[in-house]
Amino acid sequence: MVAARVPARIPPTNAPLRAVARQTFSRVAGAPLIGGNAVDLLIDGRANFDAWLAAIRVARTSILLENYIFDDDALARELRDALSERAAAGVHVSVVRDWFGCLGASADHFWTQLRAAGGEVRTYNPFSFTSPFGWVARDHRKLLVVDAEVGFVSGVCVSGRWLGDAARGVPPWRDTGIAVRGPAVRALADAFADNWASLGQGLPADLPVLTGIPPAVGPMDLRVVAKLPSTTGLYRLDQLVAALAQRTLWLTDAYFVGVAPYVQALTAAARDGVDVRLLVPGTSDVPAVGALSRAGYRPLLEAGVRVYEWNGSMLHAKTAVADGRWARVGSSNLNVASWLENCEIDVTIEDEEFAGRMQAQYEEDLRGATEIVLHARRRARHDRKRRLQGAGTGRSAAGALRLANTVGAAMTNRRVLGAADGAILLGGALLLLGGAAVALCFPRLLAWPLAVLALWSALSLLIKYVTLARRARAAASSPRAP
Repeated sequence: MVAARVPARIPPTNAPLRAVARQTFSRVAGAPLIGGNAVDLLIDGRANFDAWLAAIRVARTSILLENYIFDDDALARELRDALSERAAAGVHVSVVRDWFGCLGASADHFWTQLRAAGGEVRTYNPFSFTSPFGWVARDHRKLLVVDAEVGFVSGVCVSGRWLGDAARGVPPWRDTGIAVRGPAVRALADAFADNWASLGQGLPADLPVLTGIPPAVGPMDLRVVAKLPSTTGLYRLDQLVAALAQRTLWLTDAYFVGVAPYVQALTAAARDGVDVRLLVPGTSDVPAVGALSRAGYRPLLEAGVRVYEWNGSMLHAKTAVADGRWARVGSSNLNVASWLENCEIDVTIEDEEFAGRMQAQYEEDLRGATEIVLHARRRARHDRKRRLQGAGTGRSAAGALRLANTVGAAMTNRRVLGAADGAILLGGALLLLGGAAVALCFPRLLAWPLAVLALWSALSLLIKYVTLARRARAAASSPRAP
């Protein structure tokens, strides 16, 4: 069997080259290959929630839960109650919630019951006056580890939105998760522990899930790619997979905003004969991001990448499957926020049987999607009605992206402009002239906001300086051990 860790052009009997390929994937992803695992595929919110609750309710030693959104609704309260019952029974329960993700969804007092039962809840990166732009980095992970038995990774947040609304005819959101058993559970727990320690005191060192490696339970090799802000392991891995794919590369993504290097990797693969497909939402819960996705379709389509839009209520899955040998499931989207800024957690599985299941699910998903095609004068869609939904927001976001790209190209000479760019350049020139006129005639309109921002930033830096100076003095004055 030739796994995805071995490029297809390398003969399967060539052990030295196979070892080099394995090492390359490990270095690029920053994650070693872990053998001896079993992985179950969980499709949509209901299957994931049921599996989470079933595992939580029989937990004996520890529950480690990390999620971007906890909605204060019936489903989240059911999960919280199950956590509280286990905490009261003596199980160690630790929860990480993201401040921005939970903003407007649930408040900190939502967790009063769990804390009273003995559980601990921490908030990732809450707003701070001393970090004006700190909110940019988020904890976007969806991770649950129960005892040393099972770990769950997905794109599913703790919200009833994933279940849809049958009374109003709203179907469930389309999402994908996995349940992992075997030695890789330790790697998932370590990923949680690292992030937990960044928010305060670390987990107890004697927690069973952190003191040993679970025994092998299956044949699957996988990697746990746990990304922290300003690390690029997953981005490098996605680039490598696009470069090494020989036959197929099928992607599903909820918030695709392709940066130039990754778009070039996909288009190069498609032009080289790889069957590259991209499945994205037809109707997004964040319309501006959906519009940015559509603004980037043309270079993909012109290169032969096949693009599909989901026909359901919301496609939220983040998956990839390549050459029937390699698959990825997790929380990361194909955009700069996930690749560079956020805490994310993904699992890559190098197993033909599991990749086959992923391919079959992808083909099933395409039966509920509409393919996008290019016509000579416009992009055609078979479902015209849905194209018009959110048209105002979509046109504005896409127009802004085209304007920025074209003006940037003109000012840096990074590409040859065509006749179709003329109108965009004229619009950009008029916009800049208008901004200059406002600045000249009403300078306070620009000066006051800039002054406030500069003052805020200066105060935040001073506060941090004082804090560091106090720590240094305290360390210098504290008695040292002999």
